Amino acid sequence: MTEWTCPMHPEIVRDGPGSCPKCGMALEPRTITAGDEENPELTDMSRRFWIGALLTLPLLAVMIAELLPANPLHHRLGGRTIAWLELAVATPVVLWGGWPFFARMARSFAGWNLNMFTLIGIGTGAAYLYSLVAVLLPGRFPPSFRSMGGELPLYFEAAAVITVLVLLGQVLELRARGRTSAAIKALLRLAPKTARRLADDGGESDVPLEHVHVGDRLRVRPGERVPVDGGVIEGASAVDESMVTGESLPVAKRAGDQVTGATTNTTGSFVMRAERVGADTFLAQIVRTVSEAQRSKAPIQRLADRVSAVFVPTVIVSAAAAFAVWALAGPEPRMTHALVNAVAVLIIACPCALGLATPISIMVAMGRGAQAGVLVANAEALERLEKVDVLLLDKTGTLTEGKPRLVSVNAADEFRGEDVVRWAASVERGSEHPLAAAIIAGAQARQLELSEVRDFASHTGQGISGTVDGRTLLLGSRAFLERRGVPAGPAAPHAARLAAEGQTVVFLAVDGRMAGALGVADPIKDSARDALELLRREQIDVVMVTGDNRATAEVVARALGIARVEAEVLPEQKGDVVRRLRQEGRIVAMAGDGINDAPALALADVGIAMGTGTDVAMGAAGVTLVKGDLRGIVRALRLSRATLDNIRQNLFFAFVYNALGVPIAAGVLYPLFGLLLSPVIAAAAMSLSSVSVIGNALRLRQVPL
Repeated sequence: MTEWTCPMHPEIVRDGPGSCPKCGMALEPRTITAGDEENPELTDMSRRFWIGALLTLPLLAVMIAELLPANPLHHRLGGRTIAWLELAVATPVVLWGGWPFFARMARSFAGWNLNMFTLIGIGTGAAYLYSLVAVLLPGRFPPSFRSMGGELPLYFEAAAVITVLVLLGQVLELRARGRTSAAIKALLRLAPKTARRLADDGGESDVPLEHVHVGDRLRVRPGERVPVDGGVIEGASAVDESMVTGESLPVAKRAGDQVTGATTNTTGSFVMRAERVGADTFLAQIVRTVSEAQRSKAPIQRLADRVSAVFVPTVIVSAAAAFAVWALAGPEPRMTHALVNAVAVLIIACPCALGLATPISIMVAMGRGAQAGVLVANAEALERLEKVDVLLLDKTGTLTEGKPRLVSVNAADEFRGEDVVRWAASVERGSEHPLAAAIIAGAQARQLELSEVRDFASHTGQGISGTVDGRTLLLGSRAFLERRGVPAGPAAPHAARLAAEGQTVVFLAVDGRMAGALGVADPIKDSARDALELLRREQIDVVMVTGDNRATAEVVARALGIARVEAEVLPEQKGDVVRRLRQEGRIVAMAGDGINDAPALALADVGIAMGTGTDVAMGAAGVTLVKGDLRGIVRALRLSRATLDNIRQNLFFAFVYNALGVPIAAGVLYPLFGLLLSPVIAAAAMSLSSVSVIGNALRLRQVPL
């Protein structure tokens, strides 16, 4: 069942469409779906608008005729007949077309949550009721209500036109709010409707996506979308992951690699095994994250909330004051002027633009960030990110790949490098040491055929031994080989240089002779250097915080130009670093990918998790970089700054609009220029102010990141 919530007050959740009991705004679906489902609120408002607009046309004709020197309608039909016709036409427009506004006004008084519809209801209701009584009981009005000709002015056309203009504003607003989720809908529509499933007997058939289960084997052909998340088990291809990660270049995939649902297979064909389907897919998680974040409230919204809490009562008091001043000291007909100006104040001061200023920008920004591979968990993180001036970076998995690789091989004179790698990888097949996988992967990358190992033995903390191809092998530290009578010899200087570069050196001895040294290291991410240079341009101080030994950490720091390093830091000590910097008055962001980073991610002003890391880290962070690309931090910073600038622009528009509009509507310009603001013009200005705020927020969809 779809839940509905308020964009301004996300704590309001209902089982169906309706209006918010606090602000009166139309509720919207809490969960974004791929389809173009019809918004019942938009349908209802559109119907009321079009019918109201058609009925209001005759009233506008009457209004125009009254401006002519000789009113032909008045001359032909008579004033009383025209008055009854206006009543007949305006009543369905105001009472039926504007019924949602009166209902919201009543709820606002019932819960004392005064809002924009309080002002709209009072204004249009006062104009309509006054005109109704003037038609039904004209003799009850004193001379102060009558024009110079002794007639009672009627405001049926004003009440009807205001109602139609407010309905138009609601239609435009609902349509614009529907566009804020366009980025997420575009992502959802990428998921294919069917998948090609392989049966146990070798047959293939297309099945609906919802019928795919974990463990199913699926074939993905060139040009097709990957149906669900899983791993490649046969074949190879290049997959375009740009809509999920923001990376424009296709990524090579082969057996053992992971693929993400909704990405596009480009050239080759492969078979994959489904691992996550339905609501568990990465795409579905992105949609949930962004949907929840769009409903969260940024701290800057509290300013608008505080202002709105006192704004409506202040406007009502201002309207009452304007009525009193005009009624007591205004020109004749005093009561008519008093009523018109009071209604104009109520209408033009509707705080719709003020209420929309923050949530509409947040919603658009979340969708833009998702397109660029930046998932923001809540609006507060997006706002705080703008003020960040120091960034703490974990080393392993953040600055580096987090997966050790065989990066260098040095063979003794009588041995070949390929043999050194093949023998080392063969004996490592029996080992569970973290470096074993790196050496074996290095051999596979060189397409070397490995041999069986016999008499394998592991010497904890030192090395391993075994027999491969009839030759006795020792693989481990320099001390391990020297204790068994194999000196490092010529390999020692080379090993010292590798260690100085931050590589872990493993020595190999064959039949009691030193065969060579292998260097294993955690490579620096390709994106790290570019990202750090961009961060420096953004005037962000960077600090490396790692649990690794200082020598290795400083090697990586020197390579990346990082001046400050906190090494050999335990997980809880990472949190201490965050606390210390915050006590110095710094606004701290922490980027990491592991369980050990979670405490610091939670303590930082903004936690940034690598999407390639652990679920614990992502759960503790306010921002997740889908691909783990550090350049995503720069994108997040730019998104934050653009969003906060946009919100400030919206708030400025809203505040200035009301600051100027209310006094003009009250009639402050009348003594100097004889200028009064018609309630009809006030209604048009009020609607346009909301549309301008929404239009400004939608510019975030094209903001460059």
